This record gives sequence, structure tokens and C-alpha cells, in this order.
Amino acid sequence: MDWEALWLSLRLAGWTVIFLLPVAVIMGRFLAYRQFRAKGLIEALVMLPLVLPPTVFGFYLLVAFGRNSPVGELWQSLFGNQLVFSFEGLVVASIIFNLPFAIQPTQRGFEAIPVEVREAAACCGMSPLRSLWKVELPLAWPGLMTAMVLTFAHTLGEFGIVLMVGGSIPGETKTIAISIYDRVQSFDDRGAAIMSAVLVAISLFTIALTFWLSARVGRRLS
Repeated sequence: MDWEALWLSLRLAGWTVIFLLPVAVIMGRFLAYRQFRAKGLIEALVMLPLVLPPTVFGFYLLVAFGRNSPVGELWQSLFGNQLVFSFEGLVVASIIFNLPFAIQPTQRGFEAIPVEVREAAACCGMSPLRSLWKVELPLAWPGLMTAMVLTFAHTLGEFGIVLMVGGSIPGETKTIAISIYDRVQSFDDRGAAIMSAVLVAISLFTIALTFWLSARVGRRLS
């Protein structure tokens, strides 16, 4: 069992969820409540990572984050190290690649809130920020939970993007998915089976915990 790779994958998934959650709330709420001409295009761009092969998407991210790119040069000047083949680069790539898994469920959660509820909150004198915190987020909680679980589970098992942007550097970019692939390539079927079973168990536990929390929140709100 490659515990170092597992811990790195858990860290990557955790940081991705932390950074994506506010983005999902802002973008999901905006897309749920606003109607404008370019809305369809923005939603299509958000969903693009779902239909592009991970290797294709990873290639474009590799070019965008490279040392000779504007983003790569800016990162190098600010932090003194390159963005590609680093844990930070994996986090940035994972955030971009998981946008649809975070934004779409959150958007659906906000869309499920009746307009009358938001209007009542405004009539009670609540500011938009207070209404978001006290009224909208509790009602959109199932969508937020779904977004967090999908993002976490998808990041935990991601292979193509990680390999393209991060490579396979032990302790830095070698995640559990890459470690499983390496074990299979070296004909270590037992090691690959153990790590695969651990991933299945973690994913199953995460999903079950989400259903349990959503049910508890639903009972409190009803």
C-alpha cells in the first residue's frame, strides 16, 4: 500500500474542494438567478471538461502552465518554482477540471429555491449577503453537498490530468491513481487490488456520509 500517494491524493482532493466551494457558490448562484444572452455559452464552457478527454485537457493546461507561458512566468517570478510538475500545479489543474462537478449541482440547488422565498427575505430587510447566508445556503445545501462529494471523489481518482500536468514525482505529484497504474505496469496485481479497494471504500464512505448529512439537514428544514 502506497500510503504516501494516498495521503497526497487526499490532500489534493481536500484543497480542491476548499478552493472550489466559494467559486461554486458565486458562479452557481449567478447562473441560477441571472438571465443574459451569453448564459448558454458560459454554461457550455463550464461543462467543457466533461466532454474533453483528460489527456487533451491536460495538454492545454500543460501548455498554459508551462515555463514559457504568461501564467508560468508569473508563477515563477512570484514563487520561484515552476507550476507544472508540482503539487500547486496539480491543485490549479484540478480546480479547473472540476468546475462542472462543483458549479452545476450548486446551480441546481439555487434554482430549486422558490422566488417567493428570496423575495420574502428581501421584504424582511435582509441584505443580499445575509439572505445568502441565512436563507439560500441552507436551502441549497443538498446541491452544495453533492458538489463537494463529486469534486472530492473525482479528484481522488483522477488520472489523465494528474499525469499530464504533474507527472509521477513521488511525494510531490504521484497520486494513488498513478501508483495503481505503476503497480499494474510492474505486474503487482495484489498491490494494485489493495489500493483500488481502499479507493472504493473511501468513495463509498464519502457518498454514504453525504446522503446521511443531507437527510439530517432535510429533516431540520422540514
